[in-house]
Amino acid sequence: MLQYLIIILDDASVSYCHYDAPSDSPKGESLISLETLQAGIVFAMKENLNIQFVYPSYALPAEYAEVIESIDHTKIKPDAQTKEADVVVLTAWQTQKAEDVEGATCIIRTSCQELSEHQEQVKALLNKVARLNIVLTDVESFKDADADNYKSLLETLADMLTEIFKTGRMVQLNLLTDRLQLTQMNNCGAGDTTVTLAPNGKFYLCPAFYHDDPSQHVGSLEDGLDIKNRQLLRLDHAPICRHCDAFQCKRCIWMNSRLTLDANTPSHQQCMVAHLERNASRYLLAKMAEQGIRMSDTHDIPEINYLDPFTNYKQWK
Repeated sequence: MLQYLIIILDDASVSYCHYDAPSDSPKGESLISLETLQAGIVFAMKENLNIQFVYPSYALPAEYAEVIESIDHTKIKPDAQTKEADVVVLTAWQTQKAEDVEGATCIIRTSCQELSEHQEQVKALLNKVARLNIVLTDVESFKDADADNYKSLLETLADMLTEIFKTGRMVQLNLLTDRLQLTQMNNCGAGDTTVTLAPNGKFYLCPAFYHDDPSQHVGSLEDGLDIKNRQLLRLDHAPICRHCDAFQCKRCIWMNSRLTLDANTPSHQQCMVAHLERNASRYLLAKMAEQGIRMSDTHDIPEINYLDPFTNYKQWK
């Protein structure tokens, strides 16, 4: 059941997930029209959907702000436009000014290698923000040989978090803290609970499908939403994911479509990364217990002997 409508305000709106957004689009040239913006808001009102607006790096015209403020919403903005942002996407690794991100929810897109090289910047951010979401942009190229390095990196981040927790600051880091409090899948939900409206007035399963190929639309404001075989995007129709307990995995259907040619079946790479994060959450929980640190609503995470749930299929019965 749909719950959210993501509205991309410009082709150059910031990317907050695995996909790349064009960075060379001329200012305002691909800005959503006021008519399309208003029609999108009406659609959301009729369908009782929560709206998330995704902003470009330049300030929108005043008339756009007026229309946007006519309805409750969430603003996802790049760090060049932090004013009134609900979520700030950091576009570079330099440490932000404290007043820009203090107490904020922030996202940073990075490769595994870059993440490893910028651990001090991660620590600085964790000491400022309320929540940090790290989105890996190179999951598609992840190899089995990379597992040990990523495991070590995650455990280093877990040790870092433990030291911060000891000061009484209970900051959230999606790679590690989300799984502590989840008892069921908390996936992206693209095409199931979430749909995207692009500046061209067409609907997409998520922004990635629009930026990848605009012809991949699933309807339009004019003709209505038309997602074929929507049940095949749901967890209860996912033969691998419904047996999995890496509850924090985003189960990215765009990456699935690219790597397995099946939107509802994740690749080996995505499963392996998600399970390394799941296991690192278990490591963090143990570290917290050693230090007598408690976080509300945490749950035990059982030990497992696999990184890809498909290798455990004989136990699914």
